[in-house]
Amino acid sequence: MSTDVSGMIECRPGSRLWGPDDEDSVWEVGIDLFLLNRGNAYEGLACLFGIRNSFGFRPLAEDRGFPDDASDGLRGEFAGYGGPHDVHGTTWLTWAELDTTDWQETDASGTRTRAAAAGTDTDWGRVWSVMRILSEVHGAENVRLVVWFH
Repeated sequence: MSTDVSGMIECRPGSRLWGPDDEDSVWEVGIDLFLLNRGNAYEGLACLFGIRNSFGFRPLAEDRGFPDDASDGLRGEFAGYGGPHDVHGTTWLTWAELDTTDWQETDASGTRTRAAAAGTDTDWGRVWSVMRILSEVHGAENVRLVVWFH
């Protein structure tokens, strides 16, 4: 049985203007992952999220759950997949975390790097480009990718 990934990039535009604790600093939907990512290459899912991690990567964002402060648009999309009862695993990752990632870190065998599995030259590269651009406008902590697996 295969594992697919779905999700969305969110940003929090009000945070840069009014601060993260302001009532208007809420998360907003940016773009659906489906529009940017063409596959579910398992080594990328392993290195990023710990899914099907037979490679032995140290995952960047494993099993963090669905964000309590998710946007209404993200909640609606997630519900369309059946919500927590019909997916197996939900997590999220900010641009600030990705921007400080050691992309040369390897899997347990020492043969695959993070860059080879999920770097800018993979299908994930388009996702990282969108997140980077949004972070230039809204700040690195105010841009995140929320994903779930089915």
